[in-house]
Amino acid sequence: MEIEFYGATERVTGSCHILRVGRFTVLLDCGLIQGSDVEEALNRAPFAFDPERVEAMILSHGHIDHSGRIPLLVKRGFTGPVFTGDATADLARVLLLDSASLAERDALDRRKHPRTAADRHAEPLYTRDDAVRALNSFKPVPYGRRFPVVPGLEACFRDAGHILGSAVVELWLTEGGVSRKLVFSGDLGQYGSPILNDPEAVTDADALIIESTYGDRLHRDYDQTLQELGEIFNSASRGSGNILIPAFSIGRSQELLYLFARHYEEWGMQHWQVYLDSPMAIEASMIYLGYPELFDREALASRNDKRLLPTLKNLHFTPKVEQSQAINKERSGAIIIAGSGMCNGGRILHHLKHNISRPECHLLITGYQAEGTLGRQIVEGAAEVEIHGRHYPVAAAVHTVGGLSAHGDREDMLRWVSGFKSSPRVFVVHGDPAAKEAFRNSIEERLQLTASIPRPGERYDFSS
Repeated sequence: MEIEFYGATERVTGSCHILRVGRFTVLLDCGLIQGSDVEEALNRAPFAFDPERVEAMILSHGHIDHSGRIPLLVKRGFTGPVFTGDATADLARVLLLDSASLAERDALDRRKHPRTAADRHAEPLYTRDDAVRALNSFKPVPYGRRFPVVPGLEACFRDAGHILGSAVVELWLTEGGVSRKLVFSGDLGQYGSPILNDPEAVTDADALIIESTYGDRLHRDYDQTLQELGEIFNSASRGSGNILIPAFSIGRSQELLYLFARHYEEWGMQHWQVYLDSPMAIEASMIYLGYPELFDREALASRNDKRLLPTLKNLHFTPKVEQSQAINKERSGAIIIAGSGMCNGGRILHHLKHNISRPECHLLITGYQAEGTLGRQIVEGAAEVEIHGRHYPVAAAVHTVGGLSAHGDREDMLRWVSGFKSSPRVFVVHGDPAAKEAFRNSIEERLQLTASIPRPGERYDFSS
């Protein structure tokens, strides 16, 4: 029995690892690689395994960098079940169908307006039909229920506190009379963040695979983050501009609306028109409302008061394209929440074209920006950016508010790892090189555990 490290070893995105027990092969996640055009082209490369020989898959949560290649896996021959949390199964339907639609539109645009000879024959990575076939293989399992995956392997999902339905995965492996336990962190949330519960503790394991997205830094104190947000909104309301918030459709968008409702007067929200300009975020918000048993106490109380999705006079859902286009006539007083969260596609690009060169406008960055993305360029201070083939000077005020991240920071993750009463062998993945290196060092120095950063294709044998 062994684990082979595959995706999210050289970068943050593309989570995917190969677990072998006896004659069976099981995947942990199968996510899209996101970033530059060069990196995203890697999604079309052959898998490091034969999809037809994979018996089952386990999905930690719905974010596209963990789930986004499942339709491609099915397209290339995978026919097994995909075990995941019940809320994740619902959210994945929204995410994967949207991802397929984007891929189809991109291929069509390239064929209509080719820049290279290859563009004339562009095909989508996968289609909506592929996504539907993949979604039909999903097997939802609630938190806390131990279930069989293949002979010799059982699993259980624990609440990771990252987004709705996100899971830490416990795995029990048995082969040749030898039993071992592996834990896969998936993505861990912050302690004390709104709506969701804190990451659930796991106390024993022989080996641990853990993410390191923010393994080299600390988020700003949450109370200070809320104060900063209030200051931005109140100050911006006097500047006659708009506020753009590129936000992930699942997690961040719901959290922002929740905070707008709770701080309506304090933040001067009555001075704004708030647009949730994302069909996927709107649909995801409805799914959030369907799982009150996964909320923390504060959010559950708000939900009982019918305030989880704020019933604000100035909140507008704009699912239709023409509604989104109409927002760009607003020259001031608009807060626009739109995807994608890293500014590498979606409706936020159209709003950036109309606002990023206006010094009276504001761009509020509330989440991680991967290397190679437009969001990363802006955060790093680019004076000019390219959007849809045209260049735009960056004159809008850019605010990076790290305290709202759905990912735990270094101390959150160390706190979670310190909950193990055993001394697992630790493998650090899912982070930029500097973050992985720093987090590995922190684990070894502060927790006295053996930790390493696996290379792509590296294997670890549990039976020894």
